[in-house]
Amino acid sequence: MLISRYSTPDFNPYGDSAPGEPNPDWAAPRARGRLNSTVSLPGSKSLTNRELVLSALADAPSRLRSPLHSRDTTLMVEALRSLGVSIEPVAGAGRFGHDWLITPADELLGSTTIDCGLAGTVMRFLPPVAALALGPIVFDGDEGARKRPMATTISSLRELGVDINADGRNNLPFTVYGTGRVEGGEITINASSSSQFVSGLLLAAARFTTGLRLRHEGERLPSIPHIDMTIAALAARGVTVTSPAPGEWAVEPQTISGLDMSMEADLSNAAPFLAAALVAGGSVTISGWPGSTTQVGDDLLELLPLFGATVKREGDRVTVTGGPSIRGIELDLKTGGELAPALVAIAALADSPSTITGIGHIRHHETDRLAALATELNRLGGAVSELDDGLHIEPRPLHGGVWQTYHDHRMAHAGAIIGLAVDDVIVENIATTAKTLPEFAELWQAMVTGGPVDAGGSVGGPAGVSVALGDGLGGGLGGGDALAGGAETGHGLGDGLGGGLALGDGPDVGGAPHDRSPA
Repeated sequence: MLISRYSTPDFNPYGDSAPGEPNPDWAAPRARGRLNSTVSLPGSKSLTNRELVLSALADAPSRLRSPLHSRDTTLMVEALRSLGVSIEPVAGAGRFGHDWLITPADELLGSTTIDCGLAGTVMRFLPPVAALALGPIVFDGDEGARKRPMATTISSLRELGVDINADGRNNLPFTVYGTGRVEGGEITINASSSSQFVSGLLLAAARFTTGLRLRHEGERLPSIPHIDMTIAALAARGVTVTSPAPGEWAVEPQTISGLDMSMEADLSNAAPFLAAALVAGGSVTISGWPGSTTQVGDDLLELLPLFGATVKREGDRVTVTGGPSIRGIELDLKTGGELAPALVAIAALADSPSTITGIGHIRHHETDRLAALATELNRLGGAVSELDDGLHIEPRPLHGGVWQTYHDHRMAHAGAIIGLAVDDVIVENIATTAKTLPEFAELWQAMVTGGPVDAGGSVGGPAGVSVALGDGLGGGLGGGDALAGGAETGHGLGDGLGGGLALGDGPDVGGAPHDRSPA
Protein backbone atom coordinates (compact mmCIF):
# COMPACT_ATOMS: atom_id res chain seq x y z
CA MET A 1 0.00 0.00 0.00
CA LEU A 2 1.40 3.34 -1.01
CA ILE A 3 1.65 5.93 1.74
CA SER A 4 3.30 9.16 0.70
CA ARG A 5 2.93 12.86 1.14
CA TYR A 6 1.25 12.92 -2.27
CA SER A 7 -1.22 10.08 -1.83
CA THR A 8 -3.41 8.91 1.03
CA PRO A 9 -4.70 5.33 1.06
CA ASP A 10 -8.24 4.48 2.02
CA PHE A 11 -6.87 3.00 5.25
CA ASN A 12 -3.49 3.60 6.84
CA PRO A 13 -2.49 0.69 9.10
CA TYR A 14 0.32 2.67 10.66
CA GLY A 15 -1.94 5.40 12.03
CA ASP A 16 0.64 8.09 11.42
CA SER A 17 -0.91 10.01 8.56
CA ALA A 18 -1.94 13.58 9.09
CA PRO A 19 -3.20 16.15 6.63
CA GLY A 20 -0.51 18.50 5.40
CA GLU A 21 -0.44 22.19 6.13
CA PRO A 22 -3.04 24.02 4.04
CA ASN A 23 -1.65 26.01 1.14
CA PRO A 24 -2.13 29.73 1.64
CA ASP A 25 -4.44 31.62 -0.64
CA TRP A 26 -2.77 34.07 -3.02
CA ALA A 27 -4.03 37.53 -3.87
CA ALA A 28 -3.67 37.79 -7.64
CA PRO A 29 -1.97 41.13 -8.38
CA ARG A 30 -4.09 43.65 -10.28
CA ALA A 31 -2.34 45.38 -13.18
CA ARG A 32 -2.33 49.13 -12.57
CA GLY A 33 -0.62 50.09 -15.79
CA ARG A 34 0.81 48.83 -19.04
CA LEU A 35 3.31 45.99 -18.89
CA ASN A 36 6.78 46.06 -20.39
CA SER A 37 8.38 42.86 -19.20
CA THR A 38 10.80 40.19 -20.36
CA VAL A 39 10.39 36.71 -18.89
CA SER A 40 12.70 33.72 -19.14
CA LEU A 41 11.08 30.38 -18.37
CA PRO A 42 12.45 27.02 -17.20
CA GLY A 43 12.59 23.96 -19.44
CA SER A 44 9.63 22.14 -20.94
CA LYS A 45 7.92 19.58 -18.71
CA SER A 46 6.75 17.53 -21.68
CA LEU A 47 10.25 17.39 -23.15
CA THR A 48 12.04 16.86 -19.83
CA ASN A 49 9.98 13.83 -18.86
CA ARG A 50 10.23 12.28 -22.32
CA GLU A 51 13.99 12.72 -22.30
CA LEU A 52 14.28 11.26 -18.80
CA VAL A 53 12.47 8.10 -19.95
CA LEU A 54 14.56 7.77 -23.11
CA SER A 55 17.76 8.38 -21.16
CA ALA A 56 16.80 5.55 -18.79
CA LEU A 57 16.29 3.17 -21.74
CA ALA A 58 19.35 4.27 -23.72
CA ASP A 59 22.54 2.31 -24.39
CA ALA A 60 24.81 4.99 -22.90
CA PRO A 61 24.67 7.88 -20.44
CA SER A 62 22.84 11.10 -21.30
CA ARG A 63 23.10 14.66 -20.05
CA LEU A 64 20.04 16.87 -19.90
CA ARG A 65 21.01 20.53 -19.77
CA SER A 66 18.64 23.12 -18.27
CA PRO A 67 15.89 20.60 -17.52
CA LEU A 68 12.73 21.56 -15.69
CA HIS A 69 12.86 21.14 -11.92
CA SER A 70 9.26 20.80 -10.79
CA ARG A 71 6.97 18.36 -9.04
CA ASP A 72 6.23 16.39 -12.22
CA THR A 73 9.88 16.02 -13.19
CA THR A 74 10.91 15.22 -9.61
CA LEU A 75 8.34 12.43 -9.54
CA MET A 76 9.76 11.07 -12.80
CA VAL A 77 13.34 11.24 -11.51
CA GLU A 78 12.47 9.47 -8.26
CA ALA A 79 10.50 6.81 -10.13
CA LEU A 80 13.38 6.04 -12.48
CA ARG A 81 15.85 5.98 -9.59
CA SER A 82 13.64 3.42 -7.86
CA LEU A 83 14.03 1.22 -10.97
CA GLY A 84 17.82 1.37 -10.66
CA VAL A 85 18.59 4.27 -13.02
CA SER A 86 21.34 6.65 -11.84
CA ILE A 87 20.34 10.30 -12.11
CA GLU A 88 22.92 12.69 -10.68
CA PRO A 89 22.86 16.49 -10.49
CA VAL A 90 25.63 18.23 -12.43
CA ALA A 91 26.47 21.91 -12.32
CA GLY A 92 25.24 23.64 -15.45
CA ALA A 93 24.64 27.03 -17.00
CA GLY A 94 20.84 27.08 -16.55
CA ARG A 95 19.47 29.78 -14.27
CA PHE A 96 16.73 27.53 -12.85
CA GLY A 97 18.81 24.64 -11.50
CA HIS A 98 21.39 21.98 -12.20
CA ASP A 99 21.72 19.62 -15.15
CA TRP A 100 21.14 15.87 -14.86
CA LEU A 101 23.54 13.07 -15.81
CA ILE A 102 21.54 9.89 -16.41
CA THR A 103 23.23 6.49 -16.49
CA PRO A 104 20.96 3.59 -17.51
CA ALA A 105 20.80 0.55 -15.25
CA ASP A 106 22.37 -2.69 -16.46
CA GLU A 107 19.05 -4.24 -15.55
CA LEU A 108 15.87 -2.44 -14.49
CA LEU A 109 14.67 -3.63 -11.10
CA GLY A 110 11.15 -3.88 -9.73
CA SER A 111 9.86 -4.57 -6.22
CA THR A 112 9.11 -0.89 -5.70
CA THR A 113 6.27 1.61 -5.62
CA ILE A 114 6.05 4.54 -8.03
CA ASP A 115 4.31 7.69 -6.85
CA CYS A 116 2.73 9.33 -9.90
CA GLY A 117 1.45 12.35 -8.00
CA LEU A 118 -0.89 13.95 -10.52
CA ALA A 119 1.55 13.59 -13.43
CA GLY A 120 0.02 12.03 -16.52
CA THR A 121 3.48 11.57 -18.01
CA VAL A 122 4.54 9.41 -15.05
CA MET A 123 1.40 7.29 -14.83
CA ARG A 124 1.26 6.69 -18.63
CA PHE A 125 4.92 6.68 -19.70
CA LEU A 126 6.37 4.42 -17.00
CA PRO A 127 4.12 1.30 -16.99
CA PRO A 128 5.67 0.10 -20.30
CA VAL A 129 9.11 0.75 -18.79
CA ALA A 130 8.10 -1.14 -15.64
CA ALA A 131 7.19 -4.12 -17.80
CA LEU A 132 10.86 -4.20 -18.89
CA ALA A 133 12.00 -4.43 -15.26
CA LEU A 134 12.21 -7.51 -13.07
CA GLY A 135 9.65 -7.72 -10.30
CA PRO A 136 6.34 -6.15 -9.23
CA ILE A 137 5.93 -2.38 -9.43
CA VAL A 138 2.98 -0.62 -7.82
CA PHE A 139 1.65 2.58 -9.42
CA ASP A 140 -0.40 5.02 -7.35
CA GLY A 141 -0.74 8.76 -6.93
CA ASP A 142 -2.78 11.65 -5.62
CA GLU A 143 -6.47 11.24 -4.96
CA GLY A 144 -7.15 13.13 -8.19
CA ALA A 145 -4.84 10.81 -10.11
CA ARG A 146 -7.06 7.87 -9.21
CA LYS A 147 -9.82 9.50 -11.26
CA ARG A 148 -7.76 9.94 -14.41
CA PRO A 149 -8.42 7.43 -17.22
CA MET A 150 -5.88 4.59 -17.36
CA ALA A 151 -7.88 1.84 -19.06
CA THR A 152 -5.93 2.18 -22.31
CA THR A 153 -2.56 1.79 -20.60
CA ILE A 154 -3.75 -1.27 -18.67
CA SER A 155 -5.47 -2.99 -21.60
CA SER A 156 -2.70 -2.28 -24.13
CA LEU A 157 0.01 -3.76 -21.92
CA ARG A 158 -2.13 -6.79 -21.20
CA GLU A 159 -2.59 -7.25 -24.93
CA LEU A 160 1.20 -7.23 -25.23
CA GLY A 161 1.40 -10.03 -22.68
CA VAL A 162 2.21 -7.97 -19.58
CA ASP A 163 0.71 -9.16 -16.28
CA ILE A 164 -1.14 -6.32 -14.52
CA ASN A 165 -3.31 -6.50 -11.42
CA ALA A 166 -5.76 -3.61 -11.16
CA ASP A 167 -8.38 -5.33 -8.98
CA GLY A 168 -11.01 -4.73 -11.66
CA ARG A 169 -10.30 -1.00 -11.88
CA ASN A 170 -9.42 1.02 -14.96
CA ASN A 171 -7.34 3.54 -13.07
CA LEU A 172 -4.76 3.84 -10.30
CA PRO A 173 -3.63 2.02 -8.25
CA PHE A 174 -2.40 -1.05 -10.12
CA THR A 175 0.62 -3.37 -10.15
CA VAL A 176 2.80 -4.23 -13.15
CA TYR A 177 4.60 -7.57 -12.83
CA GLY A 178 7.71 -7.02 -14.91
CA THR A 179 9.60 -9.97 -16.39
CA GLY A 180 12.50 -8.05 -17.92
CA ARG A 181 11.10 -8.21 -21.44
CA VAL A 182 8.04 -7.35 -23.51
CA GLU A 183 7.41 -9.38 -26.63
CA GLY A 184 5.73 -6.56 -28.55
CA GLY A 185 3.55 -7.05 -31.60
CA GLU A 186 0.51 -5.39 -33.15
CA ILE A 187 -2.24 -3.79 -31.06
CA THR A 188 -5.14 -1.39 -31.47
CA ILE A 189 -5.96 1.14 -28.76
CA ASN A 190 -8.41 3.97 -28.13
CA ALA A 191 -6.42 7.10 -27.29
CA SER A 192 -9.38 9.48 -27.55
CA SER A 193 -8.92 10.76 -24.00
CA SER A 194 -5.16 11.36 -24.16
CA SER A 195 -2.32 11.24 -26.67
CA GLN A 196 -0.11 10.13 -23.75
CA PHE A 197 -1.35 6.57 -24.27
CA VAL A 198 0.32 6.61 -27.69
CA SER A 199 3.49 8.34 -26.51
CA GLY A 200 3.93 6.01 -23.53
CA LEU A 201 4.02 2.95 -25.80
CA LEU A 202 6.19 4.57 -28.47
CA LEU A 203 8.83 5.66 -25.95
CA ALA A 204 9.53 2.08 -24.87
CA ALA A 205 8.67 0.23 -28.11
CA ALA A 206 12.23 0.09 -29.44
CA ARG A 207 13.11 -2.09 -26.44
CA PHE A 208 10.31 -4.59 -27.13
CA THR A 209 11.57 -7.90 -28.53
CA THR A 210 9.66 -7.61 -31.82
CA GLY A 211 8.96 -3.88 -31.71
CA LEU A 212 5.46 -2.46 -31.96
CA ARG A 213 2.82 -1.76 -34.55
CA LEU A 214 0.25 0.55 -32.96
CA ARG A 215 -3.08 1.71 -34.31
CA HIS A 216 -5.49 4.23 -32.79
CA GLU A 217 -9.17 3.52 -33.22
CA GLY A 218 -11.51 6.01 -31.60
CA GLU A 219 -13.63 9.11 -31.90
CA ARG A 220 -10.68 11.49 -32.06
CA LEU A 221 -6.95 11.73 -31.42
CA PRO A 222 -6.25 14.83 -29.33
CA SER A 223 -2.99 16.74 -28.95
CA ILE A 224 -1.26 15.29 -32.00
CA PRO A 225 1.68 17.72 -31.54
CA HIS A 226 2.60 15.80 -28.38
CA ILE A 227 2.87 12.59 -30.41
CA ASP A 228 5.03 14.48 -32.91
CA MET A 229 7.18 15.58 -29.97
CA THR A 230 7.65 11.96 -28.91
CA ILE A 231 8.59 10.87 -32.42
CA ALA A 232 11.08 13.75 -32.76
CA ALA A 233 12.67 12.91 -29.39
CA LEU A 234 13.07 9.29 -30.51
CA ALA A 235 14.54 10.36 -33.88
CA ALA A 236 17.16 12.49 -32.10
CA ARG A 237 18.33 9.27 -30.42
CA GLY A 238 18.45 7.24 -33.61
CA VAL A 239 15.04 5.55 -33.34
CA THR A 240 12.89 5.52 -36.46
CA VAL A 241 9.11 5.64 -36.09
CA THR A 242 7.12 5.17 -39.28
CA SER A 243 3.47 6.07 -39.80
CA PRO A 244 1.96 3.82 -42.50
CA ALA A 245 -1.36 5.67 -42.23
CA PRO A 246 -2.93 8.41 -40.08
CA GLY A 247 -3.34 7.06 -36.57
CA GLU A 248 -0.85 4.23 -37.11
CA TRP A 249 2.77 3.94 -35.98
CA ALA A 250 5.43 1.25 -36.31
CA VAL A 251 8.67 0.87 -34.34
CA GLU A 252 11.18 -1.89 -35.05
CA PRO A 253 13.52 -3.15 -32.30
CA GLN A 254 16.32 -0.58 -32.19
CA THR A 255 18.98 0.87 -29.95
CA ILE A 256 18.11 4.08 -28.12
CA SER A 257 21.23 6.24 -28.06
CA GLY A 258 22.49 8.34 -25.19
CA LEU A 259 22.34 12.07 -25.83
CA ASP A 260 23.73 15.37 -24.56
CA MET A 261 20.96 17.88 -25.12
CA SER A 262 19.64 21.24 -23.94
CA MET A 263 15.99 21.60 -22.97
CA GLU A 264 13.73 24.12 -24.68
CA ALA A 265 11.82 26.61 -22.54
CA ASP A 266 8.28 25.51 -21.68
CA LEU A 267 6.09 27.31 -24.21
CA SER A 268 2.82 26.16 -22.64
CA ASN A 269 3.89 27.94 -19.47
CA ALA A 270 4.46 31.03 -21.61
CA ALA A 271 0.70 31.21 -22.24
CA PRO A 272 -0.36 33.11 -19.08
CA PHE A 273 2.53 35.57 -19.35
CA LEU A 274 1.80 36.39 -22.98
CA ALA A 275 -1.91 36.55 -22.21
CA ALA A 276 -1.09 39.24 -19.65
CA ALA A 277 -0.15 41.64 -22.46
CA LEU A 278 -3.68 41.44 -23.88
CA VAL A 279 -5.38 41.83 -20.51
CA ALA A 280 -3.19 44.51 -18.93
CA GLY A 281 -2.03 46.27 -22.08
CA GLY A 282 1.58 46.85 -23.00
CA SER A 283 3.94 44.10 -24.01
CA VAL A 284 5.51 40.92 -22.63
CA THR A 285 8.56 39.27 -24.14
CA ILE A 286 9.55 35.63 -23.70
CA SER A 287 13.25 35.00 -24.26
CA GLY A 288 14.69 31.68 -25.31
CA TRP A 289 11.91 30.85 -27.78
CA PRO A 290 13.14 27.98 -29.98
CA GLY A 291 13.45 28.53 -33.71
CA SER A 292 11.80 25.18 -34.45
CA THR A 293 9.79 23.13 -31.99
CA THR A 294 7.13 20.45 -31.58
CA GLN A 295 5.71 22.19 -28.50
CA VAL A 296 2.05 23.11 -28.82
CA GLY A 297 2.76 26.41 -27.08
CA ASP A 298 4.30 27.60 -30.34
CA ASP A 299 0.70 27.91 -31.61
CA LEU A 300 0.31 30.95 -29.33
CA LEU A 301 2.04 33.00 -32.02
CA GLU A 302 -0.98 32.41 -34.27
CA LEU A 303 -3.70 32.18 -31.62
CA LEU A 304 -3.11 35.41 -29.69
CA PRO A 305 -3.50 37.68 -32.75
CA LEU A 306 -7.03 36.28 -33.10
CA PHE A 307 -7.83 38.15 -29.87
CA GLY A 308 -6.27 41.36 -31.23
CA ALA A 309 -2.65 40.99 -30.09
CA THR A 310 0.40 41.87 -32.13
CA VAL A 311 3.21 39.31 -32.18
CA LYS A 312 6.80 40.21 -33.02
CA ARG A 313 9.65 37.72 -33.26
CA GLU A 314 13.32 38.72 -33.14
CA GLY A 315 15.79 35.85 -32.89
CA ASP A 316 14.89 33.85 -29.80
CA ARG A 317 12.66 36.59 -28.39
CA VAL A 318 8.89 36.69 -28.90
CA THR A 319 7.01 39.84 -27.91
CA VAL A 320 3.24 40.04 -27.60
CA THR A 321 1.63 43.48 -27.44
CA GLY A 322 -1.97 44.01 -26.42
CA GLY A 323 -4.39 46.02 -28.49
CA PRO A 324 -7.00 48.59 -27.40
CA SER A 325 -9.50 45.79 -26.70
CA ILE A 326 -9.83 42.01 -26.73
CA ARG A 327 -11.89 40.43 -29.50
CA GLY A 328 -14.06 37.38 -29.05
CA ILE A 329 -13.15 34.34 -31.16
CA GLU A 330 -14.48 31.12 -32.67
CA LEU A 331 -11.75 28.50 -32.25
CA ASP A 332 -11.24 24.76 -32.70
CA LEU A 333 -8.41 23.98 -30.28
CA LYS A 334 -8.18 20.21 -30.67
CA THR A 335 -4.42 20.23 -31.13
CA GLY A 336 -3.67 22.50 -28.17
CA GLY A 337 -6.01 21.67 -25.30
CA GLU A 338 -3.48 22.54 -22.60
CA LEU A 339 -3.61 26.16 -23.78
CA ALA A 340 -7.36 26.31 -23.19
CA PRO A 341 -7.41 27.66 -19.60
CA ALA A 342 -5.33 30.71 -20.53
CA LEU A 343 -7.30 31.34 -23.72
CA VAL A 344 -10.64 30.96 -21.95
CA ALA A 345 -9.51 33.50 -19.34
CA ILE A 346 -8.67 35.97 -22.13
CA ALA A 347 -12.05 35.32 -23.75
CA ALA A 348 -13.85 36.08 -20.49
CA LEU A 349 -12.39 39.60 -20.65
CA ALA A 350 -13.18 40.19 -24.33
CA ASP A 351 -15.64 42.66 -25.81
CA SER A 352 -17.71 39.98 -27.60
CA PRO A 353 -18.62 36.31 -27.13
CA SER A 354 -16.26 33.41 -27.81
CA THR A 355 -16.71 29.71 -28.48
CA ILE A 356 -13.75 27.37 -28.01
CA THR A 357 -14.28 23.75 -29.07
CA GLY A 358 -12.29 20.60 -29.78
CA ILE A 359 -11.25 20.33 -26.14
CA GLY A 360 -13.58 17.72 -24.69
CA HIS A 361 -10.53 15.64 -23.72
CA ILE A 362 -9.43 18.23 -21.13
CA ARG A 363 -12.22 16.95 -18.91
CA HIS A 364 -9.70 14.19 -18.16
CA HIS A 365 -6.70 16.36 -17.32
CA GLU A 366 -5.71 17.24 -13.75
CA THR A 367 -9.39 18.04 -13.25
CA ASP A 368 -12.42 18.42 -15.48
CA ARG A 369 -11.13 21.68 -16.88
CA LEU A 370 -14.29 22.54 -18.78
CA ALA A 371 -16.44 22.27 -15.67
CA ALA A 372 -13.81 23.98 -13.53
CA LEU A 373 -13.38 26.97 -15.85
CA ALA A 374 -17.14 27.44 -16.21
CA THR A 375 -17.69 27.14 -12.46
CA GLU A 376 -14.99 29.60 -11.44
CA LEU A 377 -15.77 32.24 -14.07
CA ASN A 378 -19.48 32.05 -13.29
CA ARG A 379 -18.70 32.32 -9.58
CA LEU A 380 -17.11 35.70 -10.32
CA GLY A 381 -20.11 36.91 -12.33
CA GLY A 382 -19.31 35.43 -15.73
CA ALA A 383 -21.62 33.67 -18.19
CA VAL A 384 -19.88 30.52 -19.39
CA SER A 385 -21.74 27.51 -20.78
CA GLU A 386 -20.33 24.02 -21.11
CA LEU A 387 -20.58 22.34 -24.51
CA ASP A 388 -19.94 18.70 -25.29
CA ASP A 389 -16.39 19.49 -26.40
CA GLY A 390 -15.79 23.04 -25.32
CA LEU A 391 -17.06 26.27 -23.79
CA HIS A 392 -19.15 29.25 -24.87
CA ILE A 393 -18.13 32.46 -23.14
CA GLU A 394 -20.36 35.54 -22.90
CA PRO A 395 -18.24 38.34 -21.37
CA ARG A 396 -19.77 39.96 -18.29
CA PRO A 397 -18.44 42.42 -15.68
CA LEU A 398 -16.58 40.28 -13.15
CA HIS A 399 -16.11 40.78 -9.43
CA GLY A 400 -13.57 39.52 -6.94
CA GLY A 401 -13.76 36.29 -5.01
CA VAL A 402 -11.96 33.03 -4.37
CA TRP A 403 -10.80 31.20 -7.50
CA GLN A 404 -10.54 27.46 -6.85
CA THR A 405 -7.67 25.63 -8.59
CA TYR A 406 -8.77 22.00 -8.12
CA HIS A 407 -5.06 21.11 -7.68
CA ASP A 408 -4.59 22.10 -11.35
CA HIS A 409 -1.68 24.34 -12.30
CA ARG A 410 -3.39 25.60 -15.46
CA MET A 411 -6.45 26.63 -13.42
CA ALA A 412 -4.14 28.66 -11.18
CA HIS A 413 -2.72 30.36 -14.28
CA ALA A 414 -6.24 31.23 -15.46
CA GLY A 415 -7.10 32.76 -12.09
CA ALA A 416 -3.98 34.91 -12.20
CA ILE A 417 -4.94 36.20 -15.65
CA ILE A 418 -8.43 37.17 -14.44
CA GLY A 419 -6.86 38.90 -11.44
CA LEU A 420 -4.99 41.28 -13.73
CA ALA A 421 -8.28 42.96 -14.64
CA VAL A 422 -10.48 42.29 -11.61
CA ASP A 423 -9.89 43.50 -8.05
CA ASP A 424 -9.71 41.09 -5.13
CA VAL A 425 -9.30 37.78 -6.95
CA ILE A 426 -7.90 35.24 -4.49
CA VAL A 427 -6.33 32.16 -6.07
CA GLU A 428 -6.68 29.18 -3.77
CA ASN A 429 -3.60 26.92 -3.55
CA ILE A 430 -1.24 28.81 -5.85
CA ALA A 431 1.36 26.22 -4.78
CA THR A 432 -0.20 23.80 -7.26
CA THR A 433 1.76 25.64 -9.98
CA ALA A 434 4.83 23.76 -8.68
CA LYS A 435 3.63 20.91 -10.89
CA THR A 436 5.36 22.52 -13.88
CA LEU A 437 6.55 26.00 -12.77
CA PRO A 438 7.48 26.36 -9.08
CA GLU A 439 8.56 29.96 -9.68
CA PHE A 440 5.21 31.03 -11.13
CA ALA A 441 3.97 33.30 -8.32
CA GLU A 442 7.29 35.14 -8.05
CA LEU A 443 7.67 35.54 -11.80
CA TRP A 444 4.09 36.75 -12.11
CA GLN A 445 4.35 39.24 -9.25
CA ALA A 446 7.54 40.71 -10.68
CA MET A 447 6.02 40.96 -14.17
CA VAL A 448 2.94 42.79 -12.89
CA THR A 449 4.31 45.02 -10.17
CA GLY A 450 7.94 45.49 -11.05
CA GLY A 451 9.02 43.85 -7.79
CA PRO A 452 9.87 45.48 -4.48
CA VAL A 453 11.73 48.79 -4.60
CA ASP A 454 14.29 49.06 -1.80
CA ALA A 455 15.58 52.18 -0.08
CA GLY A 456 18.37 52.56 -2.60
CA GLY A 457 15.92 52.81 -5.46
CA SER A 458 16.87 49.49 -7.05
CA VAL A 459 14.36 46.86 -7.97
CA GLY A 460 14.65 43.15 -7.25
CA GLY A 461 12.93 40.25 -8.94
CA PRO A 462 13.17 36.51 -9.40
CA ALA A 463 15.36 34.71 -11.89
CA GLY A 464 14.22 35.19 -15.43
CA VAL A 465 12.30 38.46 -15.20
CA SER A 466 13.16 41.95 -16.28
CA VAL A 467 10.58 44.69 -16.16
CA ALA A 468 10.62 48.26 -17.42
CA LEU A 469 8.15 50.19 -15.34
CA GLY A 470 5.56 51.90 -17.53
CA ASP A 471 2.74 54.33 -16.90
CA GLY A 472 0.94 53.73 -13.65
CA LEU A 473 3.20 50.99 -12.27
CA GLY A 474 5.06 51.19 -8.99
CA GLY A 475 2.59 53.30 -7.09
CA GLY A 476 2.41 56.16 -9.55
CA LEU A 477 5.91 56.04 -11.01
CA GLY A 478 6.08 57.52 -14.47
CA GLY A 479 7.54 55.91 -17.56
CA GLY A 480 11.15 55.80 -18.63
CA ASP A 481 11.70 59.56 -18.76
CA ALA A 482 10.71 60.02 -15.12
CA LEU A 483 13.12 57.31 -14.03
CA ALA A 484 16.05 58.07 -16.30
CA GLY A 485 19.11 59.38 -14.55
CA GLY A 486 18.02 58.13 -11.17
CA ALA A 487 17.63 54.38 -10.95
CA GLU A 488 20.25 51.77 -11.59
CA THR A 489 19.40 48.90 -13.93
CA GLY A 490 19.07 45.30 -12.82
CA HIS A 491 19.46 43.90 -9.36
CA GLY A 492 19.48 40.27 -8.26
CA LEU A 493 17.10 38.95 -5.64
CA GLY A 494 18.55 36.88 -2.79
CA ASP A 495 18.60 33.11 -2.24
CA GLY A 496 20.43 32.44 -5.46
CA LEU A 497 17.90 34.04 -7.79
CA GLY A 498 19.60 36.04 -10.47
CA GLY A 499 18.27 38.43 -13.06
CA GLY A 500 16.32 41.45 -11.94
CA LEU A 501 14.18 44.29 -13.16
CA ALA A 502 15.44 46.89 -15.58
CA LEU A 503 14.37 50.48 -15.12
CA GLY A 504 14.56 53.00 -17.90
CA ASP A 505 13.10 53.95 -21.23
CA GLY A 506 10.58 51.38 -22.38
CA PRO A 507 8.43 51.28 -25.47
CA ASP A 508 5.11 53.09 -25.21
CA VAL A 509 2.84 50.26 -26.25
CA GLY A 510 -0.60 48.88 -25.55
CA GLY A 511 -3.47 50.32 -23.63
CA ALA A 512 -4.75 50.41 -20.11
CA PRO A 513 -5.85 47.21 -18.38
CA HIS A 514 -9.24 45.94 -19.53
CA ASP A 515 -11.38 46.60 -16.47
CA ARG A 516 -13.95 43.88 -15.78
CA SER A 517 -14.72 44.83 -12.21
CA PRO A 518 -18.19 46.21 -11.39
CA ALA A 519 -18.91 49.74 -12.53
